[in-house]
Amino acid sequence: MKKIGIYYTAIALIIIILIPAIIVKTFNFVPKKDKLKESPNKPENISEGNEDVKIEDGVKVYDTRNQQVKEMDLEEYVKGVVAAEMPAEFHIEALKAQAIASRTYALSRINNYSEGHPDHKKAALCTGIHCQAYLTLEELTNIHAKDWPEKYWPKIEEAVKSTKGQVLYYKGELIEPLYHSTSGGMTEDSQDVFAVDRPYLKAVSSPYEEEAPKFKSLVTLTGDEFIKKLSTKYPNSNITKENISEKIKLVEKSKSGRIKKIAIDGTVINGGEIRELLELNSTNFTITYNPKNNIVEIETIGYGHGVGMSQWGANGMAKQDKSYKDILKHYYTGITIDEYKTEEK
Repeated sequence: MKKIGIYYTAIALIIIILIPAIIVKTFNFVPKKDKLKESPNKPENISEGNEDVKIEDGVKVYDTRNQQVKEMDLEEYVKGVVAAEMPAEFHIEALKAQAIASRTYALSRINNYSEGHPDHKKAALCTGIHCQAYLTLEELTNIHAKDWPEKYWPKIEEAVKSTKGQVLYYKGELIEPLYHSTSGGMTEDSQDVFAVDRPYLKAVSSPYEEEAPKFKSLVTLTGDEFIKKLSTKYPNSNITKENISEKIKLVEKSKSGRIKKIAIDGTVINGGEIRELLELNSTNFTITYNPKNNIVEIETIGYGHGVGMSQWGANGMAKQDKSYKDILKHYYTGITIDEYKTEEK
């Protein structure tokens, strides 16, 4: 009797991504089934010694849709950010945590770019994912069901009003509270993702995320499609269906288990290039090639850069009776929550 051999080659790659911060020149509404983004994109290089600025006169925001600067009340701005960045269906404690994170991020940028950000020089903030997504009540009404404003806008207002003025500090300084959709079980250290060390952006466990729509996802390619993508990006590589497992090698992992560097036929590259090349949801994925049917399956865990607060993790913690303070102190190591105060001059 002739034996039939089924060769099943599994390649596990858990990748770190480095996405350059870009200013969004055009605006696309967030699809109803895909509300969460991985914004803010990355930590900025913070200059030392900046004093808190006064915000009584409002904050300036660059509108990426019409390329104009508008001035608005800080708390009204935070409402639009919370509604754009986190589903209003989430637990109120998760929405409160998002409100404080969004407020802190806004004030941190204003403090450090009081004369305007290099990518939008007339304002420190913008309405795109380069900073934080922002939607007006009118825009939210247009993209949601007719009863959304009546059903959910009061909940957004409650989350913002009940935490008014509260921000996050680390050793007396405002932090850059990055956040993302879904970590996949553990967040990432900012040093490993963005090569910027923030003592409050360390890898921590992130349970209760299994309900997230993108906790796991699957991308399927033929072996020929997969090899073509790699060969186009790396023309000097000599990858075939027969040597895939030999030509792709792990070089370095991060603390959370994601790969920082991999080798493609001997050339060491930043792992993030693979996520971008294959258009995957996160940097935590497994590639499996079955030569019998010439199919590559890529299972992805999580969605986003993985640094800071996981929004689905925050919602899961809230469902476990954790308060917004518990959530924020879990995801941002060593921080304190306090009222924002400007110095009298």
